[in-house]
Amino acid sequence: MGREEGCRAEVSAAPPVLVSPSARHAEALRQRAIRLEYFTVGWNILEAVVALLAGGATSSIALVGFGLDSIIETMSGVTLLWRFRQRRGEEARAESRAVKVVAATFFALASYVGFEAASDLWLRHAPHFSLPGLFLAALSLLIMPFLGVAKRRLAVQLKSPALAADGMETLLCAYLSGTLLLGLGANGLFGWWWADPVAGLVIAGFMVREGLETWRGEACGDRCNRPDYGSS
Repeated sequence: MGREEGCRAEVSAAPPVLVSPSARHAEALRQRAIRLEYFTVGWNILEAVVALLAGGATSSIALVGFGLDSIIETMSGVTLLWRFRQRRGEEARAESRAVKVVAATFFALASYVGFEAASDLWLRHAPHFSLPGLFLAALSLLIMPFLGVAKRRLAVQLKSPALAADGMETLLCAYLSGTLLLGLGANGLFGWWWADPVAGLVIAGFMVREGLETWRGEACGDRCNRPDYGSS
């Protein structure tokens, strides 16, 4: 009995595990990134459903492309959630994989949207006006810039090129929203059938550029391209 009491005394006397302020700060940043990605995934699922249904009903390649972009952003968000839930010691490898996945999503989307937009221009395929599409693009134009900027700033603090690229994809969604508004609005108001596929080509061009920068590790510049970028 004496030995048991002695062991208990030793255990109770063991010093508590101290967490450094820097470690607590890093964990708080990581949790903030996770919350941003959960919001991204939820919003983009809703956005994809509305855009694809409206785009299919009106034969709008720009609107369909916008919906596909939302699916791609959902995949990117899920990838970032996986990256930020990795254990310490595995984060650098997870970061590298996440960067490549996000870059691949840019290229996949650019290929589809570019092909369909070029086909519509060649065949003179005119989309129909979509009020839900316009409303969706306007709402996205209000939300996405704040979300994208928050991700980009957080990426620098976490030294995460993958999060920076995902943030750029979110900002690109805002650019696409503006382009979509111009394309659908011009077609609905003035009958400029070519405005929609031209908007699709602009979207594809943005995607290719951002995909290349992401693949090269230029998503957040020199601030993230440091040997310890994957540490937290």
